[in-house]
Amino acid sequence: MEQRVKNEHLAGHLPTGLKGLDEALCGGIPFGVLTELVGPAGIGKTQFCLKLSLLASLPSSYGGLDGHVIYIDVESKFSSRRLIEIGAKSFPEIFLMKGMAKKMSGRILVWRPASLSEFTERLQQIKVSLHQNEVKLLVIDSMAALVSGFSRFGSIFKEIKSTISLALPIVFPKSLPLPSIANFTDWAHSRECEQGIPRQHPLGWHVSFIKSLAEFSRIPIVVTNQVRSQSSDEACQFSFQVQRWKETKEDHARYGSHLVAALGVHWAHAVTIRLVLEAKSGQRFLKVSKSPISAPLAFPFDITASGMSLLSDDGIELTGPDINAIHSQGHSDIINFTGESLQ
Repeated sequence: MEQRVKNEHLAGHLPTGLKGLDEALCGGIPFGVLTELVGPAGIGKTQFCLKLSLLASLPSSYGGLDGHVIYIDVESKFSSRRLIEIGAKSFPEIFLMKGMAKKMSGRILVWRPASLSEFTERLQQIKVSLHQNEVKLLVIDSMAALVSGFSRFGSIFKEIKSTISLALPIVFPKSLPLPSIANFTDWAHSRECEQGIPRQHPLGWHVSFIKSLAEFSRIPIVVTNQVRSQSSDEACQFSFQVQRWKETKEDHARYGSHLVAALGVHWAHAVTIRLVLEAKSGQRFLKVSKSPISAPLAFPFDITASGMSLLSDDGIELTGPDINAIHSQGHSDIINFTGESLQ
């Protein structure tokens, strides 16, 4: 079984340029599955996605995939200037050539959906255009913003109801019970289960569609996710490891309240690779929190002009609550070299 899993992931990878991480993942971001980046705002998720976008668009002679990238920029954090800066510092022999920076950035198509229904339409268009445009990477930054962003305007519930009925009327019949708008925020972001019965996920159809899109296209799909706080009185531990409630309470007492990934358990089960970006006492760490081919590992990193850089290629093995806990101690927004706040 272990050999079978490894063979499946050898089908293709997008190298990240981070030696320790690429070795842990047997080559980089795997094709055909969902890879999630989760962490607090400003920790470096978008920086990581920008670098991956460059690597996917680079000529194969430079280790790239020599293809196009679709970047769904939900929170309008994509920066062309920062993209070119990373490219010029990381691959000067390419980006300093006349017209090359424009050519490379032109391979990255940025979409900014204004609503959940528009996002749904985009997904359906992507499936058709993947092969036509030689797309080699899909980035969604971020999935959680599709829920939290639209709910702040009070329209998310109506968007979901209309989108579901439009996109999949047979699978999601009109009689499907959905929560009221008043309870929606708690439904989408708070407790992951109630009396042992999982709640209906607000992006259930989208999660299934994106996962099938990865399997169909055999390209890497990278999705960012936000975090939310988890207090010690929550009845359901968000974890990939089964724990008794008594043990969970003891862990909370020992480690205190911490952050957990948004979107819940249903989403967590859909992703194959989970990479956590966190900060402890001001030092940033990249953690391999979930992977079928790697032990849980943590790598200290920094953000430089050329993007993310590991301070050590030797991962620190993680055990217990540290695998899934997300810390944000001594962390502040990343500032780039022109004084602009980056996420």
